[in-house]
Amino acid sequence: MRAVIAEKHGGPDVLKVIERDAPEPGPGEVQVDVVAAGVNFADIYRRKGQPPYAGDVPFVPGSEGAGIVAAAGPGVEQPRVGTRVAWSGVRGSYAEQVIVPAGRAIRVPDDVDLEVAAAVMLQGMTAHYLCHDAYPVDPGDPVVVHAAAGGVGLLLTQMAAMRGGVVIATTSTPEKADLAREAGARHLADYETFGDVTRDVTGGAGAAAVYDGIGQATFDASLAALRPRGYLVLYGAASGPVPPLDPQRLAAGGSLFLTRPMLGSYTATPAEETRRADDLFRWIGEGTLIVRISGRYPLEQAARAQEDLEARRTTGKLILLTDTAD
Repeated sequence: MRAVIAEKHGGPDVLKVIERDAPEPGPGEVQVDVVAAGVNFADIYRRKGQPPYAGDVPFVPGSEGAGIVAAAGPGVEQPRVGTRVAWSGVRGSYAEQVIVPAGRAIRVPDDVDLEVAAAVMLQGMTAHYLCHDAYPVDPGDPVVVHAAAGGVGLLLTQMAAMRGGVVIATTSTPEKADLAREAGARHLADYETFGDVTRDVTGGAGAAAVYDGIGQATFDASLAALRPRGYLVLYGAASGPVPPLDPQRLAAGGSLFLTRPMLGSYTATPAEETRRADDLFRWIGEGTLIVRISGRYPLEQAARAQEDLEARRTTGKLILLTDTAD
């Protein structure tokens, strides 16, 4: 089988496609023919060796995808061979075949395309836990969604709006602003003015929450945009890590809350992960949640896909396709 491998940490050029033996499923595992694998910032952080994503080299990137069960290991009754499944948090997904723990292989309904399933697992469940658990959006809550035209941003904007939130979306171009508006954003701003827009929208009170996956470039302004006892949900660092913070800044801002959540903490059990995925698939099937795939790349163009994502040349989700997708 073919797989993308990073032999060392570094730039996109460290990613190569190689031939290697197909992995065999062990007890409690299934072997899946990958149809599509998602491309995420976490893959870039790991390629660079950036904490907390750094790991040993060499490695096969990727942690989410969708495909068809090809073989089952000892003791596995479900899912059966031929079942359409999707997963997240499974390393080595940039490959034609991957081993998935049976309990983490989530059945994909027939009315959900496998490419869409691959595109929504990590970013969709991230958006789900952000607005349902990290800070649960209540009707009427003003919330800021940074990078609202990105993969997580478009999904988070839709879900926050579904919960009745008043979404203030930040984007970098008029075209991206249009996408955020279509997703349900009520107010639009750029990264320089979102604080002023938030104060105008809320009559000076500030946002109930800011969902910030950008990090260093927006952190200070995100804190300043919050109302007293507001939540800064810092779930990524696309612009770089945030410097150490004096907790007194939270007190001075009005007893603010700061959380740095990770998806693994909110999908800690197969039941919790399945519950979130089932919500996503139901909404997709109903047409309530729209998943925008803006880039489909063959496996051998994994480096280009990561370059495009890191340079923010894209909107929505990027996926890698194997020959199984043909």
